[in-house]
Amino acid sequence: MDMGAAPKTEPRRGAQAIRRALAVLRILAAGRETGLPLAEVVQATGLTRPTVHRIVHVLIEEGIVERHEKTGRYAIGSQVPELALARPSRSPLLAAADEILKRTSREVGDTLFLTVRTGNDTLCVDRRIGSFPIQVLSIEIGARRPLGVSSAGVAILAAMPAQEARKIVAANEARFVSYRTNAATVLAQIAAARRRGYNLREVGLVPGTKSISTWIKTPDSRPAAAITVSAVRMRLGPRREPELAEILLDAARSIEQKIRSP
Repeated sequence: MDMGAAPKTEPRRGAQAIRRALAVLRILAAGRETGLPLAEVVQATGLTRPTVHRIVHVLIEEGIVERHEKTGRYAIGSQVPELALARPSRSPLLAAADEILKRTSREVGDTLFLTVRTGNDTLCVDRRIGSFPIQVLSIEIGARRPLGVSSAGVAILAAMPAQEARKIVAANEARFVSYRTNAATVLAQIAAARRRGYNLREVGLVPGTKSISTWIKTPDSRPAAAITVSAVRMRLGPRREPELAEILLDAARSIEQKIRSP
């Protein structure tokens, strides 16, 4: 009997259980207040139904997940916001972006979104309403989606090394089904965004809209976020598209410089 085998395998088992629980939590976070049925969590994580059921019920016991009595859906529990209070209220990125987003919003007149990467997901952390009478409010603050689904997600992936981006797309492939896309489509969008230097989404999340996204890198050159402008199609024609792209690129560079400043 190899007495040294247990110490080697036990940490791996524990790490796997934690990663599975975190995967379930990230999927449930995408469901926001309405939550998700267990079947969708199973499909998105790729785990077996008994495994997901066991994880969810342990998280319910700990107050991290809640089950809606009327719908039977599962959602993030009330303890999660309480745990979040332990960290600083604003990240360096949000602090650096605040004034720049305000200025850029006045300049473009359309809705601006700031989206960050969190694991294999994107999270909308800021939204600025423009002055144009018709605004595209396709995403709310707190909305979470798999990387590759939104315009911002494609932009962030386009700024990564190709191998890393492909790995994330493969990991999210099962989740793409719920958003009516697939890995091949996302990879093609990433390639187009790399060639262009920014991402152009010809068909936005809301019918009749378009969007442009530019990525933001941290001081260590890691793509961490994206700025997106979403507008009705008539506002993003061939003449205005490069103008808006340059404005967003300038805003992204300004945020990067501000993050680097001591």
